[in-house]
Amino acid sequence: MSKITTALTRRNFAIGSAAALLTLSAGRAIAAGLLDDIKSRGKVVVATEAAFEPFEYVVDGKIVGYNMDILSVVVEGLGVQMEQLNLPFQGILPGLLAKKFDFVATSVGINEERAKKYAYTRPTGSFDNVIVVRKGDDRVKSPDDLNGLVVATQLASSVQPILDKHNAELKAKGGGYAELKLFTAFPETHLALASSQVDAIVIASPSAAVLMKNVPDTYQVAAKIGDSSYLSWVTRPDNLDVRDYINAKIDELNDAGKLKELQMKWFGFEMQTPKEGYLPAGAF
Repeated sequence: MSKITTALTRRNFAIGSAAALLTLSAGRAIAAGLLDDIKSRGKVVVATEAAFEPFEYVVDGKIVGYNMDILSVVVEGLGVQMEQLNLPFQGILPGLLAKKFDFVATSVGINEERAKKYAYTRPTGSFDNVIVVRKGDDRVKSPDDLNGLVVATQLASSVQPILDKHNAELKAKGGGYAELKLFTAFPETHLALASSQVDAIVIASPSAAVLMKNVPDTYQVAAKIGDSSYLSWVTRPDNLDVRDYINAKIDELNDAGKLKELQMKWFGFEMQTPKEGYLPAGAF
C-alpha cells in the first residue's frame, strides 16, 4: 500500500470515527430528553390556571383540587422541586410552545385543532358542556332556545368554538345570539349570570355541579350542548418522554383505584378517563 493510500485510509478512519462519536453524542442528547433534564436540574416548572373548581382553584393562597392531587403524585415520582405558575388560560398553551414551562397541568379540553399542536396526556376527567341559567328561568330547554339571548363562556376555551359554530347556525336561519360574551376565567361567567349581565353561560358539567352545590338556589342546568369530551394535561410534541411519564403515573393511579377515589372526593361521582381511543386522528 502506498504512503498516499495509507494516509487517506487513516484520514477517512479519523473522519468516520469523529462522525460516529458526534452521532452517538447527538443520540444520547435526544435520548436524554426533557424528563432527564428536569431530574438533572432538580426542578419542574408547571403551568396551571387555578380557576376551575374543583379541578384546580385557590384556597387561602394555595392551589388545591382534583388535578392538584394528581400533580402531587407526578412530581413526587420525579423527585424534584416544583415551581407552579398560576396563569390566565389564554396564555398557557402559547406559553407552553414558547418553552416558558415544562408542561401544563390544568384542565384542557381535547379537540382536533389543539391536537395538531400539543401532545395530550391520558384524560384526567370527562365532561359535557352544559347551559346554565338562573334558577327559575325556564326559557332555555334546548340549545336553539339561546336564540336572541346573551350567552357567555371563557375566552379561548374548548367551549368557545362550539358556541361560535352554533351561533353561526342560528344566524343562517335568521336568528343568532343577542351577544356572545367572552370572559377571562369561568368564575367571571358565574358572576355575570348571577348579576343578570348575561342570560346563560356554558361550562363543563362537573364545574356546574360544584357551582350549584356551593351557591344553592341561584343556578340551574337547562340543557346540554355539543358532544361529551375529555379533559387532559398537555406537553410539547417534542417532549413525549414527559407525556409518557405522566401517562404512566395516571395509569398507576387508575389501576390502584386511586383515581376513582379522588373523583369521589372532589366530585362525588366517577368520570371516564380512557387509556385509549380519546385522541382525534393524527394526534401526537
